[in-house]
Amino acid sequence: MWMVISDTHDRLEKVQRALSYAKEAGVEWIFHCGDVVSPFVIPLFEKSGIKYIGVFGNNDGDRLFLSRRSDGKFSPHPTELEMEGKRILIMHEPVLLLAAAESGRYDFIFYGHTHELKIEERGKTLVINPGEACGYLTERATCVLLDPRTRKWEILEL
Repeated sequence: MWMVISDTHDRLEKVQRALSYAKEAGVEWIFHCGDVVSPFVIPLFEKSGIKYIGVFGNNDGDRLFLSRRSDGKFSPHPTELEMEGKRILIMHEPVLLLAAAESGRYDFIFYGHTHELKIEERGKTLVINPGEACGYLTERATCVLLDPRTRKWEILEL
């Protein structure tokens, strides 16, 4: 099981709730699509014991310290990876989202930035924006649980 989360914007109580849900659901990987904002959020991810990876967002301040705190688990660029035989692209801003989705190269694309929860199939690619975990702009704090084998997903309210 995987968790996709984005735009946490220092909301520690929302991050803690997401991590609690992740532990309950047996999440193996958390994908953070940017805008953690401050390095003091990283220890929550570290203490959870759940593996995580992410990208920086436009509001991430001290990127050097964020990178050090996370042991380099956050990238300044969109990140391609393969897990469990699935090709994944993680990005913050959906700059090349349509081209990437239509390329057919990826099984999953995860992105954030817009704060809008959006999940859609584009050909063979499942595209997920988990919305905003902070709940600041939409007053709805969300993240997404995903079973990569079945492609079934669930929206979690934080």
